[in-house]
Amino acid sequence: MKDRFTTNVINLKSYSISEADKIIVMYSKEKGLIKGVAKGIKKPASKLGGRMDMLVANKLMLNKGRNLDTICQAEAINTFFNLRRDMNKLFYAMYASEIVSNFGIENDPNSEEIFNLFYSFLEKISKAEKKEHIMLCLLKFQLKIMNITGYSIELDSCVKCLEPLGKDDIYFSVENGGTLCKNCADGVSKRIKIPYKIKEFLSVISEEKFETTTKYDNLVTEKICDSCINLLKNYIEYYSPKRFKTVNILESIR
Repeated sequence: MKDRFTTNVINLKSYSISEADKIIVMYSKEKGLIKGVAKGIKKPASKLGGRMDMLVANKLMLNKGRNLDTICQAEAINTFFNLRRDMNKLFYAMYASEIVSNFGIENDPNSEEIFNLFYSFLEKISKAEKKEHIMLCLLKFQLKIMNITGYSIELDSCVKCLEPLGKDDIYFSVENGGTLCKNCADGVSKRIKIPYKIKEFLSVISEEKFETTTKYDNLVTEKICDSCINLLKNYIEYYSPKRFKTVNILESIR
């Protein structure tokens, strides 16, 4: 049928529109951010069932509608089951899903790259055994999705004078989009001084592919990851077109 199409998606969130129906907000590998009506999803006999839960990857068949598409069939690709057995994993995944929701757009030209990154992130943290490795996955995700969506963070040179950074007196400015040397930082009110090793750590994991194991993967601590996640959280919030709702949850598990 010409009005029917299939696509791979990851469920981001949902909201009710009637006693039986919900709208599911999803990120599609082929179409970017999409919404679909799941009719009868609240009924015990619904064929869609748990496939429409948050953070489940599906292959969907949808009927094209004038205003909203209707989900008529769903085949689970990955439920990321272990996410739901660990509150740290689940909360970090919820935060990542809100990043995708806030920065994702319809018919996104980067949809395949964002989908694959988000899928890899969910799969990797669902299998992670240590908290620092869960946090490192989130940190990598934060850096990668900013790169893909056009909000890359400058970490190798001063964003103002463009000179390479030395090993001393490095500052980070959210408003300026990255690192500053001491001379340029003097005129910036909101900046944070960061150690050279942290700058190098962020630079390395920003440049490598998400799946690549870096020299830091078995060296990072919860304290280092927490500091870097918070730095990037502030950066992402500043450039986000929408307000974040999961930040308080994220704060509660740090």
